[in-house]
Amino acid sequence: MGSPAPPRITIDPSNETVVAHEGDDAGSYAFDSAEAFRLVSDAWLRIGWDQKYVYSFTWLGRPVIQLPEDLLRVQEVIVAVGPDVIVETGVAHGGSLVFYATLCKALGRGRVVGVDIEIRPHNRAAIEAHPLFPLIELIEGDSTSAETVARIEKAVAGDRAMVLFDSNHNKEHVLGELRAYADLVAAGSYLVVMDTIMGRVVGAPRTGPDWSWNNPGSAIADFLAEDDRFVQEEPRFAFNEGLVTERVTYWPGGFLRRVH
Repeated sequence: MGSPAPPRITIDPSNETVVAHEGDDAGSYAFDSAEAFRLVSDAWLRIGWDQKYVYSFTWLGRPVIQLPEDLLRVQEVIVAVGPDVIVETGVAHGGSLVFYATLCKALGRGRVVGVDIEIRPHNRAAIEAHPLFPLIELIEGDSTSAETVARIEKAVAGDRAMVLFDSNHNKEHVLGELRAYADLVAAGSYLVVMDTIMGRVVGAPRTGPDWSWNNPGSAIADFLAEDDRFVQEEPRFAFNEGLVTERVTYWPGGFLRRVH
């Protein structure tokens, strides 16, 4: 699923307005409006993509290639759900696995399973040397292969799981992951699909011309059409005394809650 091209915007700090230009039409929004925040946030996300902003963070010594807000928001969901095991496809440098293990350690429950088609030796060595590695299990293999799925099922061993997808982001692969891991998630828990922003940044650096349809959002649409156990549902903010009610995220629409 792609998205329409965003409007051209003009930010005017002196007048405290954001003007959105769409063709010959223009709408002006005050800084204290939800629409102004949304327009500027969308532009910030796109600029951040171009600048590779997410490639500048670590968590307890390991690179973690995620927006900080996404990490805080998924933390809120993990605290609310209380999974016994957190499964993530896509390991990279291991920063997100260490992040989840930190939460498990702090909460006094849970463990982490990370799967990747290739765990590079220097990343594996660094993850295995980390103080939180006792809470992490690494599995190398294609996340959609029958062999790997069987190993994940054995690692979960009937525990209450939450599964996050951050490996190959093309439509068919994500759809295969959703189908393969849906049974591991109990009612009330989530499948979380990352980088659903792909359909909104077509034409940006490091994108493909087919991203308008070949993206995780398209996989979600197909999956929900065939599996009525899940709904696309935005988690509520655990705390909010402000005016912002929507996530500023690289994972728009990425939370799928199992309802039965």
